[in-house]
Amino acid sequence: MHLLSARCACALLIQALFFCQVKCMPSVRGMYGETIEIPCDPFIQTENTMMIKWKYQKTDGSPQDLIVKSKDQDPLISVPDALKHRVSMVANSSLLLSGARLTDQGTFTCMVVTTANIFEHQIKLEVLKSPEGLEIFDKAEELEIGKLTKLGVCTAKNANPAAEIMWLKNNQALMDDGKGIFITKDVKVDLGTLLSTTTSTLKYSAQKEDDGAVFTCRAKHIVGEPITSSITLNVTYSPETVELLVTPQDPLVEGDNMTLKCVADGNPAPTSFNFHLKGETIKVENQNAFTITNVTRDASGEYKCSLIDDRGLEASKNVTVNYLDINLSPSGRIEKLAGKALEVTLQIYSSAAHSVSWKKNNRILDNEPKFPKIAYSDSGVYECEVALGPLSRKASFELVVQGAPVISSLSKHSSDDGKYKVLTCEAEGFPKPAVTWNINGTLITESPFSNGKIIQKFAVVPSENLTVQCTVSNKFGSDSKSIDVLPLLKDVTFKYQDTHVSRDQTKLVVGVVLGLLVATVLIGLAYWLYLKKSKQGSWKTAENENGSSEEEKKLEEKVEENSQKAEV
Repeated sequence: MHLLSARCACALLIQALFFCQVKCMPSVRGMYGETIEIPCDPFIQTENTMMIKWKYQKTDGSPQDLIVKSKDQDPLISVPDALKHRVSMVANSSLLLSGARLTDQGTFTCMVVTTANIFEHQIKLEVLKSPEGLEIFDKAEELEIGKLTKLGVCTAKNANPAAEIMWLKNNQALMDDGKGIFITKDVKVDLGTLLSTTTSTLKYSAQKEDDGAVFTCRAKHIVGEPITSSITLNVTYSPETVELLVTPQDPLVEGDNMTLKCVADGNPAPTSFNFHLKGETIKVENQNAFTITNVTRDASGEYKCSLIDDRGLEASKNVTVNYLDINLSPSGRIEKLAGKALEVTLQIYSSAAHSVSWKKNNRILDNEPKFPKIAYSDSGVYECEVALGPLSRKASFELVVQGAPVISSLSKHSSDDGKYKVLTCEAEGFPKPAVTWNINGTLITESPFSNGKIIQKFAVVPSENLTVQCTVSNKFGSDSKSIDVLPLLKDVTFKYQDTHVSRDQTKLVVGVVLGLLVATVLIGLAYWLYLKKSKQGSWKTAENENGSSEEEKKLEEKVEENSQKAEV
């Protein structure tokens, strides 16, 4: 039992080796008419190589020597007539085959003889050739609906292997369904060159929607990119439907030119039509359009078109000519006193929904302007725009708010360098108010007069407490406001002429100051004792009293002088 299993395994191994020898043989592919190199790999040339021989297997299976090269000798070439002058061996022992033909396909053997062994390497040669272009013959000029017709014959010539042909309609592959699509294929081989020519014939039953379809013949080959050839299908049929087109499409507005176009689906298409314009019929020949210029809202209504020879094929369409009119009140220049009311009315007459937008001085407003109590900031140019598709209407008015000026703010602050005071007076009024001050100073800036507002900045250098008044006035009246301004504070700066005072100088200064203080205290004490004794001797004569009085004055002056020195 074990012996039988071993024999079976051995037989399977031998069979597998034989199969691999046939199926696993390496191959070389080359292009038809070009030079092909057939390598002797995987053998590596060594110094002990005695001989290299290339052999070719004939069609009957027998070997044929091609080139024999012995060590240190020139190659010996012995080839059949079919390979004569087309084979050679290069330095790396590869075989070069020029002008490759399909008859050259077969098995080539490289035999290497060394001092120790003999090796053989077999390699299969395949010669490839792309088709010589692609062409469609017997093209159908036109097809009738529902009639099976040969559309064309597609041919890809002289290729190896044979090219594969596919038909497509509008880039979608067509398959033979045995009903409306029939595809037949034929491959012929030239006995001389062994090159193949592929032919594919398409028969097709057309439908109305196939008119203008593009049918493509595509050839695929192992070499290169697919090549294609196309034809455009023309399907003939009688008109079945009519459609009326209006341009421009909605929205059609007053002033437009309206074109009516009648389109029928026949092939060839009709070229003459009747246009029915609100009770009037107009015949148009050799064209399918009729234009009405500068339409008005009265042109709205139903329009029709039909074939001249078949009134039953008719199409119609309702046309609306859009219009837009507006009326804005007030308009132009409006002058109003501040605090009064102003009513704004916008009337719109349109054929459809519309949009409304407002601007003030070219800036978009969120809402329609309302003026229950006019302020100076309301001054400006107001513009409304109403839009309906391409239609647009604009209207505007200018509001000028007038009145006596009013000071809204009077403020003060010190300049950045602290050298002067800045007074700011803000006022509203129209016409532009004049600004005056009750003291002398310097005008710093005055803002542009806008929306009835003016701002003026005034500089003063007060040396004492001031009450400054700002007055604004125009032809309607005036207004004043006052503000108190304190004098500027002088900075006390201690300057040291010498920042490196020695310790001895410091001690001297401190000693002098302390000495003066002690002297002042002693003088004061002596003066006090003197006064006390003077009161005890009140019995002295008037002359003595006068003398003591003078001495007392001198003491007081001396004490005061010493006190000032101490303070210094």
